[in-house]
Amino acid sequence: MAAKALLRVLILLALAWLVHGSWDSCGGTCGTRPMADYYGMSRIVGGVDAQQGAWPWMVSIQVPTASGSSHICGGSLITPQWVLTAAHCFVGQNFTTDWFVMVGVTDLAWANSETQKRGIRHVVVHEYYTGISGGFDIALLELDQPVQCGYHVQLACLPDATLRQSQLSECFISGWGAREARRASSPSALQEAKVRLIDVKLCNSSQWYRGAIKSHNLCAGYPQGGIDTCQGDSGGPLMCRDKRANFYWVVGLTSWGRGCARAKKPGVYTSTQHFHEWILYQLRTFRSAAAFATPPTWSHQHISHTPVQETMPAPTASSISGFCYFPVRVLLEFITRMQDLLQALRGEKT
Repeated sequence: MAAKALLRVLILLALAWLVHGSWDSCGGTCGTRPMADYYGMSRIVGGVDAQQGAWPWMVSIQVPTASGSSHICGGSLITPQWVLTAAHCFVGQNFTTDWFVMVGVTDLAWANSETQKRGIRHVVVHEYYTGISGGFDIALLELDQPVQCGYHVQLACLPDATLRQSQLSECFISGWGAREARRASSPSALQEAKVRLIDVKLCNSSQWYRGAIKSHNLCAGYPQGGIDTCQGDSGGPLMCRDKRANFYWVVGLTSWGRGCARAKKPGVYTSTQHFHEWILYQLRTFRSAAAFATPPTWSHQHISHTPVQETMPAPTASSISGFCYFPVRVLLEFITRMQDLLQALRGEKT
């Protein structure tokens, strides 16, 4: 009887570990969407409500209010403790240290078991950012503590210089911003919409943005308008699926546009590929200083040394196949070990 009781306890503990532990870290992967296996892709202005956990690296940057809090910008989780967003979300916005980030949430009015709230320890704005019109609209946020990855929380993949646009297929935008240009209120449910990358030369032509697009910008949307990011979507990701595998690259950050969803005025995004080395350098710099206790800070980091290429989370064999092998492997190992234990307890094994 004692052996059977012990076995029951071990099984319960192992099952609890399987439920809570098999996704307890990010595991060095990125761009995967575990929840996407449970629903089909649906097709912000012109968008639809996203399914729960649809874009697991998407975060909401919020500011406290008298009635609770208010969403101000989006962002992408790129490591368990760092978020990538737009500089204009912070410069000139009266940032205070009580701003915070919500991770693992799709509907801002409803939290799930993986929803996590984190404070902001550091804000790192690109040293050349002076305003949206000048470009360099990119910033990094260091969270006060790392998040736990799960089915609703995953890391974004950022492209380096080797990625080509020809390697990308369908692209999406997402955010909690306004559905209309003049509407003050925003939806609580995350919106998503399918967009197309638009050639920068066309986007910069006289009938479009007349030379306002920088070399480190991307354009995405439709020539006829109708679908676009809008106020409140700033800093959120422009995501494109890799043609060769089932994972997504965050290729851009929502920056600006003329109005919302206008013809020949598509959304303008900061290219993450262009700033890949800058991002790596900042992560390395702050990781080197992590041993020193520092209060929350604001900084325009000035790069005085050549950025050093480092390893960031990358798609793995499991994510490329479109199937998450880790929990299944653990489950099979658990079943085998339980069978061995049961046989040993019954005296069938020495």
